[in-house]
Amino acid sequence: MIKNPELSIVMPCLNEAETLATCIKKVQLFFKANDINGEIVIADNGSTDGSIAIAEDLNAKVIHAAQKGYGSALKTGIEAASGTYIIMGDADDSYDFSNLMPFLKELRNGFDLVMGNRFKGGIEKDAMPFLHKYLGNPVLSFIGKLFFKIKINDFHCGLRGFSKAAYNKMNLKTSGMEFASEMVVKSRLNDLSITEVPTTLKKDGRSRKPHLKTWSDGWRHLRFLMLYAPNWLFLYPGILLALIGSILSILLIINPLEFSGITLDVHTLLYTSAFLLVGFQFIIFYGLTKIFAVENELLPKSKRYNKLFKIINLEKGLLIGFCLLLIGLFLSFKGLSVWSDTNYGSLDTSTTLRIIIPAITLLQIGIQTILFSLFFSVLGLKK
Repeated sequence: MIKNPELSIVMPCLNEAETLATCIKKVQLFFKANDINGEIVIADNGSTDGSIAIAEDLNAKVIHAAQKGYGSALKTGIEAASGTYIIMGDADDSYDFSNLMPFLKELRNGFDLVMGNRFKGGIEKDAMPFLHKYLGNPVLSFIGKLFFKIKINDFHCGLRGFSKAAYNKMNLKTSGMEFASEMVVKSRLNDLSITEVPTTLKKDGRSRKPHLKTWSDGWRHLRFLMLYAPNWLFLYPGILLALIGSILSILLIINPLEFSGITLDVHTLLYTSAFLLVGFQFIIFYGLTKIFAVENELLPKSKRYNKLFKIINLEKGLLIGFCLLLIGLFLSFKGLSVWSDTNYGSLDTSTTLRIIIPAITLLQIGIQTILFSLFFSVLGLKK
């Protein structure tokens, strides 16, 4: 066992007998050539092809991950690693383990997470599937940069380095392929410093199919990015829908709208009111998702999160909700009064619905506000 290693190389392994020895030997040559006190940790995820024996024969530390999954294997290996710095990479001989100094240099310079960029370093022909190269990686990297304001261009490079101290701050939870996305996102959310260095990717040395599944794993990454950015998933669409719905509803309540011979009247008002309701529900769901994620340690607490409880509380929510209910009831009685003026006979729907639709909308929003306030206070009981 190596004492006080500076660097740990962690490789997840599931039946990598064809390439594992090559990867381990490359790392050992890298350690020797650069006079680095390092260790190699193989995080085995249930190999049955002799991978374990190969690793042990080459004096690598073998750690067995009980739970299946790419993320589970890596977490098990990283937690067992003794190095101050850790570099993780796949054991399929697609990454260049003989050229890790750019990663270690940036880690020594104080960066918490150092990402490899395969697009800058070079991708060998047929090393990355067409869909991954021109659709999956660019799209998911763009979404990640947009949602989380992270200035890296290869979100899913499997070769990356980080300090053990930074890893402990990340508090990673996922067990599958989305572990790669979670690491980057959690680094950003915890204000850890991130940089990237060029690295190369060559065609892997395996004869079997890769573990990565294009569509299902791509969806897992996308789903993770959306769930960890509830502002983009719920808040911004909700605000947009609510604004469109409220502005158009107010205009239609005042008078019908005419455009090039087309008249928008109370039937359109029904749809604009629905826009407002759906937008309001999106905003409510954002609030509930945010507090649930933070209180269950899926997202870190921020300064804005603590201010949220000063702005929104049970008493204010109940007060606003009951006020909206009262306005809705007032308009409902006004509509009833209009009907009574006709001795409960036929009505001018264009006039009546301009009262009834807003009344029903406000009643619904009022009830939702009261229920939201109650549930919000239950979720935030720890506060």
